[in-house]
Amino acid sequence: MAKETTGQLQVYNRYLRRKRTALAVVCAAAIVVALYAVGVGSIPISIPEVIRVLLGGGEEMARTAVLNIRLPRVVAAILVGAALASAGAVMQCVLRNPLASASTLGVSQGAAFGAAVGIVVFGGGVVNSANATTAIAIHNPYIVTLCAFVCGSISTLVVIAISQFKRDIGPGGLVLAGVALSSLFSGGSTLLQYFADDTKLGAIVFWTFGNLGSTNWRELLILGLVLAAALCYFLFNRWNYNAMESGADTAKSLGVNTRAVMLISMGICSLLSAVAVSFVGIISFVGLVAPHIMRRFVGNDYRYLVPSSAVAGALLLILADTFGRSIMAPVVLPIGALTSFLGAPMFLFLLFKGGRNNG
Repeated sequence: MAKETTGQLQVYNRYLRRKRTALAVVCAAAIVVALYAVGVGSIPISIPEVIRVLLGGGEEMARTAVLNIRLPRVVAAILVGAALASAGAVMQCVLRNPLASASTLGVSQGAAFGAAVGIVVFGGGVVNSANATTAIAIHNPYIVTLCAFVCGSISTLVVIAISQFKRDIGPGGLVLAGVALSSLFSGGSTLLQYFADDTKLGAIVFWTFGNLGSTNWRELLILGLVLAAALCYFLFNRWNYNAMESGADTAKSLGVNTRAVMLISMGICSLLSAVAVSFVGIISFVGLVAPHIMRRFVGNDYRYLVPSSAVAGALLLILADTFGRSIMAPVVLPIGALTSFLGAPMFLFLLFKGGRNNG
């Protein structure tokens, strides 16, 4: 009996070691890529020089480029990627739907509609038209952000209501509901664009491209605090999520209030996703792709899936943004388009293959 128990303990320790190793590797990769991304630009800066700048040294030109221009962009990629990916992992669990994420449930499209309302109705957008190459800026980012957040949250509230009042709808039905909401919000955005003047139209289009370089340190602090609070809640409920992976009946038999966990978790996921996209624009499919990538390495154990998904989401968004800044430099490709190219094939793969890795 003792030998059997010892053998089971060794198997369990190997199980945990594999997951911890995967988490450590993705964390190390994210740190290295982030340091490299800070050095990419019109003035190349080596990783050792970047580290010296971050530690308070380095040349003046390098300090200006790193601290004032590149570091806020990379920090935005880390926070937004982590927010969308961790929210996506939890959405997929509580809705029992491997296709659930902010972009497939209409949160991103709702935020885009809200931003259009803020720009057109409340006059939040302006074009700096001093010359043809000047970027478009958002004149009143706070009203645009607030409208984007409110409309992004509405989509999740509708999905929650549908899942509660029509319990036989199933995971596929919830995705279809998200598609319907996305279509509704997209139609509303199109109508607003139709009646907008050139200035407001330009601001709407620019916002929907996604722009990690538009955030300031105050906005990053807000997003960081919301992300930290959400991750604390997700990790506090990690055992509840593990129980819910085995089915609602099993979770209830273990004492989990599945309804309360689902409603609160979806509310927090909505808040987190809406805040993220309201600051930087539409970032598609990161919340769908990152959790499924990490499931290949850590399985559905939410003790490790939530933090590893957050780190993987940050890594994917840093890679996409760095690619967008360097492939056609000095032109910066829109980050939303790049993440869509990444996520669309993954979405189709999940539709045709289905299922999850339960390792």
